[in-house]
Amino acid sequence: MARFPIGIILLLVISVLIYFGIAQRVLDRLRLSDKAALGVIAAIIVGGFINIPLPGKPRIEASLNVGGGLVPLLLSGYLFLEAGTVKEKVRAIAGILFTAGAIYLTGFFLGAEPETMFLDPLYVYPVVGGVVAYIIGRSRRSAFIAATVGILLVDVVMYFWLLFTGRPGAVLIGGGGAFDAVVIGGLLAVLLAEFIGETREFLQGGPEARGKAKLLLKQLRPIHRKEEEDNE
Repeated sequence: MARFPIGIILLLVISVLIYFGIAQRVLDRLRLSDKAALGVIAAIIVGGFINIPLPGKPRIEASLNVGGGLVPLLLSGYLFLEAGTVKEKVRAIAGILFTAGAIYLTGFFLGAEPETMFLDPLYVYPVVGGVVAYIIGRSRRSAFIAATVGILLVDVVMYFWLLFTGRPGAVLIGGGGAFDAVVIGGLLAVLLAEFIGETREFLQGGPEARGKAKLLLKQLRPIHRKEEEDNE
């Protein structure tokens, strides 16, 4: 029996949390409404069964999965435009590159024989990607962008490498195991940013007002706690 994608299971769980308003705080930080978030999740799940063929050469098969590739890329583009500062955007870009590099090196050192590994690559890649994306991206938006686009970038690079070298191969950008990796990695990066950010706020006494955008400050209650700018 075919394995039901873990990514879809997680998305369904997140949908329930959004429906009951439990994930509202995180969505506010990501500049997404409940309806928009549920629409994105629905697009990812439905799009996960749709592949768009990409230009290739003889013996090269390439396609882009709508749910695991196209939708996350569009969402990341939106979040990038909504980033509060130039610093946040720079960290998002740096996070993408570092995450992609970490995923590539992980695959290189782990080898191509999953049965010889102590942990399934399905979990190794998104965990590595999510952690690195948070460390570099820091904010919730940057971490999500870095995780999803960074993981997808590895497949994109492989696609162009096959085109330029003419070697036979197949690439499904955002599909197969990459679908789960993108979903798990993106969610893990956001959860790390949320948990660590909230913990720092609690320990420091609250978010810092200095240097914040005026629009953001209007949405914050008067508080005396401090937090670094990008963790908001």
